[in-house]
Amino acid sequence: MPTARLLYVLLKHVAGLLLLTTAFLFSLAQAADEPSLKLGYAKCAHCTPLSLTPQNATGVALEAIEFNTGNDVLTALLSKSIDVAQVTYLHYATALDRGFDVIAISGQINGGSQVLVANDLPVVENDWDGMKALIDQYKQEGKPFRVAASRGNAQDIHMRGAFANHGIDINEDVQFVNIPNPSDHLQALRRGEVELITSVDPFATQIREVGAAKFFTFPYDQAAGKLTNLIVTRSDVIESNRQGVEEAVRAIVKVNDLMINDKALFIDTIERVTGLDNAIATGAVENLYPDYRMHRASAVAIADMMRDLRYIGNDVSAAVEENLDYSFLEAVTNKPKTELGY
Repeated sequence: MPTARLLYVLLKHVAGLLLLTTAFLFSLAQAADEPSLKLGYAKCAHCTPLSLTPQNATGVALEAIEFNTGNDVLTALLSKSIDVAQVTYLHYATALDRGFDVIAISGQINGGSQVLVANDLPVVENDWDGMKALIDQYKQEGKPFRVAASRGNAQDIHMRGAFANHGIDINEDVQFVNIPNPSDHLQALRRGEVELITSVDPFATQIREVGAAKFFTFPYDQAAGKLTNLIVTRSDVIESNRQGVEEAVRAIVKVNDLMINDKALFIDTIERVTGLDNAIATGAVENLYPDYRMHRASAVAIADMMRDLRYIGNDVSAAVEENLDYSFLEAVTNKPKTELGY
């Protein structure tokens, strides 16, 4: 009897181990069948919510990778180090101008631009006439009026477009200074290296919070408006992993909705990714606009403005339209593209 009981117990344990092994092998098989993607994003306030996409993704093993700038993200996409990239409408048009393979699949979050001026400059908020007069004074005195941005980001084109609208020639009237990493904007102002800077949140809000410069304007009165972020991929990624791309877009849309409905989560995410404090993150959120739509007419207007400003050399209007793929947003939201910015 003891022998029979021992045999029963052993068989029970073996059966349990077999069940566990079967479940483990099944989960491995599922994981093997699940598509995987690498998503790159820049370290800016409106980009940081993308760090939440892996935990909000279903049907895809999504890895979110942080980069210093949008230029770095685009380079990683084109070199095939990542599969999906958060860039800007500016990067999108620039890539098409250079003949690169980029397909836009979703919007993300817009806004985030601020024009800031040195504290000792005698200009007040939104006084473009005063700004133009000051720049003319610098020219008469033979001094360069130095304006800075991170070339290639949305803030750069926002600034250039706003300047042009107010009769200031970025190539003739001022001296442009490229500061590639937005986190370096603060020190450039403190060292007196520039008179004006157009920065991205949360770094723009940080500059104001620590008193390194004063607010001049939001540069949204130009063709780009508040448009900033765009999600792009390559055609080979779509061909080889269409399901994964769709699930990535689904996660982006879900996270966007979270940001709209839970501002505290938005603030916490900015703090966690950038390491900046609550006051700065809170201020930055006020200048951000979650929007997963892709704005076709505005995207074309941006490309046209970039050509007018000699930012790109070719007319890429047709390519901008042709490479906006609304099919993923349509599948995820169950909305026609006419409601998604087309």
